Amino acid sequence: MKRKSLLLFLTGGLAAILFLFLFNKGLDSTSSNTFCGACHAHPHAHSSLQLSVHNSNRSGISATCSDCHLPPEDQTVYYLTRKAYHGFHDLYVFLTRDMDEIDWAAKRTAEASKRFVYEEGCKKCHTNLFPTTLDALGAESHLKYVRDPENNSCVKCHLDVGHYRGEPVLATEQTEISDMELYTEPASVTTFENFTEKIPGTVVSFRMKAIPGGRFLMGSPPDESYRKADEGPVREVEVSGFWMAETEVTWNEYFAFFNATSSQGRKESETADEETDGITGATPPWGAPDQGWGTGDRPAITMTHHAAQTYCRWLSSVTGKKYRLPTEAEWEYAARGGTEGPYFFEGSPKKYESEGFRNKIFGADTSVINSYIIYQENSPNRTQPPTSVQPNPFGLKNMLGNVAEFCLDYYDPQVYAKYPKGIIKNPRGPREGLEHVIRGGSFKHTAKDLRIARRDFTRTQQWLETDPQIPKSIWWYSDCNHVGFRVVCENEPDETTR
Repeated sequence: MKRKSLLLFLTGGLAAILFLFLFNKGLDSTSSNTFCGACHAHPHAHSSLQLSVHNSNRSGISATCSDCHLPPEDQTVYYLTRKAYHGFHDLYVFLTRDMDEIDWAAKRTAEASKRFVYEEGCKKCHTNLFPTTLDALGAESHLKYVRDPENNSCVKCHLDVGHYRGEPVLATEQTEISDMELYTEPASVTTFENFTEKIPGTVVSFRMKAIPGGRFLMGSPPDESYRKADEGPVREVEVSGFWMAETEVTWNEYFAFFNATSSQGRKESETADEETDGITGATPPWGAPDQGWGTGDRPAITMTHHAAQTYCRWLSSVTGKKYRLPTEAEWEYAARGGTEGPYFFEGSPKKYESEGFRNKIFGADTSVINSYIIYQENSPNRTQPPTSVQPNPFGLKNMLGNVAEFCLDYYDPQVYAKYPKGIIKNPRGPREGLEHVIRGGSFKHTAKDLRIARRDFTRTQQWLETDPQIPKSIWWYSDCNHVGFRVVCENEPDETTR
């Protein structure tokens, strides 16, 4: 009896040892780069890892896929559950999706990385956040991370270290234009009607729409879905006629300004240098300002509110007209185009909102909204050329999408209530403030944030967190790629005939 019990004990022990051996062997083999690459069949993953600093470095240390894309193994339960989740998820995608149809570029953003890059994995290797080789900006950033890890992440500043993306290039040269003649004069405008502006010394032009003056109800009613407190109370506003650009300022337009005024090597300054070049423009950005999505007639992004205002001053100087950013009232009036609902087209936010319970299950008929707006559902997580959408009743494109837009006003959440009683004529917002109003949604937003009355504001400090320069740039946002701007031109009644 004892011999039988001993035999059973030894057999069970050997079986347990064999199971643990095979289990650990299985964990190791299913965590190798080769095994990961069997399902992750996108072409750039392996080669870009080999070229990255996680493999190609002076120390000779090479990270594996699982070092970054799984939590540390000593967190046993968490490690196993996440490994099982990612394994089954990736296998399902591999068997049911065409790898060539997946937008891999959309998954290479800081927002997307939160789903498959683990902070614990970063800190497993990078145990010392304050090495002697760390510069002042790095120390400041790491200290901020230590103090508030919930609102910061490693990939926010180090997005490019896992997979090499090539050296960023600032492409300020326009498309081949050898067969086009440079404009020598700006557009001549003598009547209040649509016109095409021409930037002298370039081949760049853009369309301006005549927006007739009128009255409208600014803000959203209390019963509008997804309404926020800063959208009311609703006020009756009257605006004078003005011209507004048909689309947001494009890269072609912005590069004309950059090439004419850029301050390479000069000290950052918020004032015009009248003695040298009339208007001192932007210093070169850190990295590719277009995010690699393309330039041309796509909307210009990543410039600061200060840069946008400087662009308007420059445009005014070269055309002889009065260009500026739109006031918040002008923007909403133009966006509505004479309508009064959440959008200038038919449909409600609840009908189009992808986050709604019913729409998540059954889907939503988005054919109408898709024809007017570039937003999260049809953008592939990047800006798009303006030709893909229809205009609003005033002939303006992408007022509610593609990129959000700077306004002239400082932001105040209670500004509507502070305006005097009665009809408010040409309001310009608070006299002073810290941040400026932003209007409209972007390629990142869903239907609820595309409503005409929705208000937002700049977040200057937050949008410059990863800027590696000291002092930080006054021209370019390092952490904001969804905001651009559109210009308006003031109508001078003495100079034009209505």
